[in-house]
Amino acid sequence: MEEGSDAQPPPPAPPHVEAAEATEQSAPIPMDQDGDQAAAADAAAHVEPMEDGEADAAEATEPMEDEAAAGDTEAAAEPMEDDAPTSSPTPSAPSATAAVDDSTIARKRRRRKKQFPGMIPTAGVRVLRGTSSASSAAHLSGVPRRRGRPPTSSSLRLARELDSEALIALAAGFPADSLSEDEIAAAVLPRIGGADQANYLVVRNHIMALWRSNPLSPVAPNAALASIRAEHAPLVAAAHSFLSDHAYINFGLAPSVLNLPPRPPPSSPPPSVLIVGAGLAGLAAARHLISLGFKVAIIEGRHRPGGRVFTKTMCSSAAEYPDIVAAADLGGSVLTGINGNPLGVIARQLGFPLHKVRDKCPLYLPDGRPVDPDMDARVEAAFNQLLDKVCQLRQVIADGVPHGVDVSLGLALEAFRAAHGVAAEPEERMLLDWHLANLEYANAAPLADLSMAFWDQDDPYEMGGDHCFIPGGNSQFVRALADGIPIFYGQNVRRIQYGCDGVMVYTDKQAFRGDMVLCTVPLGVLKKGDIEFVPELPAQKKEAIYRLGFGLLNKVVMLFPYDFWDGRIDTFGHLTEQSDQRGEFFLFYSYSSVSGGPLLIALVAGESAVKFEKTSPMENVEKVLETLRKIFSPKGIEVPNPLQAICTRWGTDRFTYGSYSYVAIGASGDDYDILAESVHDRVFFAGEATNRRYPATMHGALLSGYREAANILRAARRRAKRVESPEKRVEPPKKIDVNGEVKENVKDENINLDDLFRTPDIAFGGFSVLHDPSTSEPDSTSLLRVGIGARKLGSGSLFLYGLIMRKNVAQLAAIEGDEQRLSTMYRDFGTKLVGLDSLGDAGETLISRIKAAARK
Repeated sequence: MEEGSDAQPPPPAPPHVEAAEATEQSAPIPMDQDGDQAAAADAAAHVEPMEDGEADAAEATEPMEDEAAAGDTEAAAEPMEDDAPTSSPTPSAPSATAAVDDSTIARKRRRRKKQFPGMIPTAGVRVLRGTSSASSAAHLSGVPRRRGRPPTSSSLRLARELDSEALIALAAGFPADSLSEDEIAAAVLPRIGGADQANYLVVRNHIMALWRSNPLSPVAPNAALASIRAEHAPLVAAAHSFLSDHAYINFGLAPSVLNLPPRPPPSSPPPSVLIVGAGLAGLAAARHLISLGFKVAIIEGRHRPGGRVFTKTMCSSAAEYPDIVAAADLGGSVLTGINGNPLGVIARQLGFPLHKVRDKCPLYLPDGRPVDPDMDARVEAAFNQLLDKVCQLRQVIADGVPHGVDVSLGLALEAFRAAHGVAAEPEERMLLDWHLANLEYANAAPLADLSMAFWDQDDPYEMGGDHCFIPGGNSQFVRALADGIPIFYGQNVRRIQYGCDGVMVYTDKQAFRGDMVLCTVPLGVLKKGDIEFVPELPAQKKEAIYRLGFGLLNKVVMLFPYDFWDGRIDTFGHLTEQSDQRGEFFLFYSYSSVSGGPLLIALVAGESAVKFEKTSPMENVEKVLETLRKIFSPKGIEVPNPLQAICTRWGTDRFTYGSYSYVAIGASGDDYDILAESVHDRVFFAGEATNRRYPATMHGALLSGYREAANILRAARRRAKRVESPEKRVEPPKKIDVNGEVKENVKDENINLDDLFRTPDIAFGGFSVLHDPSTSEPDSTSLLRVGIGARKLGSGSLFLYGLIMRKNVAQLAAIEGDEQRLSTMYRDFGTKLVGLDSLGDAGETLISRIKAAARK
């Protein structure tokens, strides 16, 4: 059964709302140090060695629990502070205040905000600029600061505007005060650092703010120049080109955006791209590639677009209720965090209203009694404290063990629970189990399968703002994105073959040829091995596919003749007596206010989600009704039979084999990056499981599609540069300048970069560096390589690469320990580690100079 199983029971019986401030937690249950040591010892007894390089600390703000999509099924809906029911228009661009306040939202019924030593949260940080940066920024707008005088009102207003624009860029995923990894790869500046970089960041943030203030109209380069001095026109051109190429601006479905003329293709004839999968990732990539001048075709196995985003129209077949219908999201359903969310931009363009998910979530004991509020607060505080203890333990392990270790999150939590005697009473234990089930829902996996070290590695990047439903369902996004895109339905891809002359995609019906292919199938399909790659994928990519987890979440969707559960709330929970059944119908979502009818959805998470698929749909529906009757019958409320019911079965769906990704024991955020890497500039990968920052989310899938469209554009441009005309083939070799000496640029394919790194210019710990041989300037760019450890990949250790300023290399070498070096490198220098193929034009040029110098 594909999306769900219908269970037909007997006929029935007679926008933007401002985020609330964080609330104080109830007094925690004391936990002594002796208990910590005992728990740590218990956890250590079950420790499994973790592969080298996986002990890098993850910074954490609030965890992301979210609906999967686009290829992403569902993750956790986010209850917010109590509010009256609202269905507000799609919000406008996030304000600076919203960007800050949303980072401090207290989210009841989910993982709490955490802070790790030595890490800086990426949300809620006011951008501070040094003197040179601030003066450059003011100079851009023609308001130079005057020495020896207090700032004027106009300069203060400018500073506030700059900070506001920086926060908007921050909400969209950019670093506050440095270039992003993609900007470095795209070589937006000839040299990293200095005044040009400071000015570029101001220009980039300004263009982003212009777009977010009005996404109904494209931003042209001259619009940014209206408030920036003319001498900075090259920076405006570089920033606008980058933001357009990567779909940070001028994307979506506004009529004025759709009417933009296609950009000139990177080569003639236009390159062709085959996209496997018509989920949000594939649709976003296709639409953006077409705007960039490519020829595109999508190959989809189902007979509909959307993948794990699927809205089904449910209707009554009973004569007594002929007109009752509702739109039910069987997969991804919640927009998690509207600030910076590209789906929020598209919703605004399409005029979709947003319904904020309200925070109020009453809980009920198995016999239907409400949970005592004092006990609820006490156990929730204890649950959050257990998570804090686990965070402290992993920090100790990361600091004290050279290559780190990993155990299951469930094992560590249980060790601390037992050591501190948390939830000793039966009702307290049931309530704690409910919180654990909610955590399993957020990650689509039993806690026993989650990595203690990296289960929440994506927390620092969580988008702020309210969590919202789209009235009418998320398939509205899918239909709009798919409109006009060439899609071949019912084509089950069996083999992807690639080589120097292009790619071939073989289905069970026909073969397709193209220049490049973008694979957006869910991680579950890659794990299953249903698609053969010829040649085989690189060893490190296959290992990443194996290490990452792909979990399961299921739903029972029921259309009733009327709303009996109080439509003024969006969620309510149910506790179970048995810990191994804690995820069974533990949370109910009311969709009455957004679906068009009295619709109720019961969630099944953790181990219960697997057992659920082995039980008949009729039996599962009866279990849900029994649970509902235990809750509402004591109140004198009769629970009618549903008019229609559907049980999802995402685990056995051959197009998904699960719901969404998670970080399993032994995996880390690096595996998302490895999975995202392209193969020989021919095979590219997108989908929520390739997005380290936003996995298991609909917007994560969408953004991965835009990301790969930009990567494909860069690859096509590189290939076009390498294609030589007959006239060029007879020309003598080009001359380049190496250390002041003019030298022929002979072919350097036979020079192995690994050989050059055997004698680097400087090496320390797992780091080695090759400097630019053409200059000794402190601000020049050097090539950095970091060993990630022996992963038994068949080719030795895994290495990641980055571009770093020469003057920062010495500072990095003076720091003790690779973990601290990595933290400083990311936080202070803005250097990001990527695969060798992802260094961009700047990296390729630098490597060519290094290899040319090696021939002297």
